[in-house]
Amino acid sequence: MTRRELRKHVFTLLFCCEFYEKNEINQQKELYLDNPEVHLSEEQAEHISARVDLVLEKKEEIDELVNNVSENWKTDRMGKVELSLIRLGCYEMKYDDDIPTAVAINEAVELAKIYGSQEAGAFVNGVLAKLL
Repeated sequence: MTRRELRKHVFTLLFCCEFYEKNEINQQKELYLDNPEVHLSEEQAEHISARVDLVLEKKEEIDELVNNVSENWKTDRMGKVELSLIRLGCYEMKYDDDIPTAVAINEAVELAKIYGSQEAGAFVNGVLAKLL
């Protein structure tokens, strides 16, 4: 499985987390990762789960960073697709030394073009670029 495919699964879970209470997230994560239609090895599932946990641990810090740079679009007003991708991109930019900043931004933008609205790619790019 490619890094992009792994990142897509992380995004999907982060997006799903937006619809559940904090105490339900682990159960929802297990349901997703154990789904035979998702086709994940144990190692891939562990990687995805760990990455989701890391992003969620930094969620408040990330949201504060995003709210400081975004104009008229605070995190509580953003679409859930865009917000999930911005959080993932911001995490990769700020806290993951293995991923170059340009790659983090590009991957978030590409996923936004696939899963978000027509303007999602440009929006995600604009917010993440301000975090540089």
